[in-house]
Amino acid sequence: MTNHDRSSERPDDELADAIDDDASVDSTESDIGSVTQPVDLTVEARAHGWRLDHYLSRLFGNHSRAQLQRAIESGQVTLNGLTVKPSRRLRVNDRIHMALEAAEERHFLPEDVPLDIIYEDDALVVVNKPPNMVVHPGKGSYSGTLAAALQFHFDRLSDVGGRHRPGIVHRLDRDTTGVILIARDNQVHQKISRQFENREVKKVYRAIVRGVPELNADFIKTHVCVSARTREKMTVCPPGGRSREAVTFYQTLERFGRYAYMELHPHTGRTHQLRVHMQHIGSPIVADRLYIGEDHFTTGHIIGKPLEGETLIARQALHAFRITFSHPVSGKEMTFEAPLPQDFSAALAALRQSVL
Repeated sequence: MTNHDRSSERPDDELADAIDDDASVDSTESDIGSVTQPVDLTVEARAHGWRLDHYLSRLFGNHSRAQLQRAIESGQVTLNGLTVKPSRRLRVNDRIHMALEAAEERHFLPEDVPLDIIYEDDALVVVNKPPNMVVHPGKGSYSGTLAAALQFHFDRLSDVGGRHRPGIVHRLDRDTTGVILIARDNQVHQKISRQFENREVKKVYRAIVRGVPELNADFIKTHVCVSARTREKMTVCPPGGRSREAVTFYQTLERFGRYAYMELHPHTGRTHQLRVHMQHIGSPIVADRLYIGEDHFTTGHIIGKPLEGETLIARQALHAFRITFSHPVSGKEMTFEAPLPQDFSAALAALRQSVL
């Protein structure tokens, strides 16, 4: 599999908010990957406060942000019937009308990338995503994506998010493993999206952290925003402006001296929320290059000699372990779990061995 540029981690504004990624819209066109005809959009609650140009760049991957800014300034894009600046902040139920020239098409072909299918039926697919896999194509990540693999393995997927995000309802960071839902058609996609929007989907993550939390279980409730110093990162910040409330419940499952095995329940879905929250309470996720500057966890770390020993895990030790939701057709509550990946299990086994 092709190694991906780390720039794919950048929090493109609210890159994972509400449903972890996609900003759903009402559109008169079924294919909004590249606009060749007029399109009308209605701004939903999750995009309240976003800049107009940032919002459109999230939806129309074939157009660069600079191209969209020029289109807004030239009147090809209107907001509630008026021409506005690219920096205009959006409000819920704002109406966007677009008549863009088609962007130069970048073809993303299906790829025969193996998938670990946990469950599938006519409505949806549940996948156990491996590490080092970007969910959908983006800047610096054009091959080996989950989207390309889905296109190869399935002949029918939703296209609400555009042609380059087939079936993608929500996302996981490139190096976060675990369970992810895929929609087989647009009606299913919209129903699952609404469950995410209404916070009816319950997600449980597992993580290995450095620094044992003082309490066995607690809520972390903060506001988060894009870091002023490093745009790829999110940070805890005061309420107001473009900050968004973020809430996580954590429980300490096991303690290993200076390390701990955690269960994390995100009650909101902000960009990098779990990574930011664990760092905020002094228990950052191990091997998180972006937030602690180390991209590996070794047997040496366990004994206080991080430059020595065997590498156990070479990416952030974060795993989407369980998801619970209502089936979009039957309405039945469904729960799926993804087993811990080999590298995570190896790190956990070494930690357990260290306290024997």
